[in-house]
Amino acid sequence: MSNLSEIVDSLEHRIGKLLNKHEKLKKANTELEEELAVLKSKQQQFENEIEVWAEKCNSLKLANSMLGSDQHKRETKLKINALVREIDHCISQLSE
Repeated sequence: MSNLSEIVDSLEHRIGKLLNKHEKLKKANTELEEELAVLKSKQQQFENEIEVWAEKCNSLKLANSMLGSDQHKRETKLKINALVREIDHCISQLSE
């Protein structure tokens, strides 16, 4: 009988260790999920910021080319032509 009680005690000890380890892993998993959510939020903020800076960069390129820079003249001409076509389209719609 003492052999059986030793086996039961050993099993109880092992089960206790497993439960303890399970709780630690659940806690670690929860922390990692929270960290992931925070990082996803930061990533979205950075992507939005990149879009804003890209728009500012394009505006500066356009302004620079309008000031006489030869570097971006082609881009500026294309942009102006696109704007003129859009204005013409709007005028034609208004006159209908």
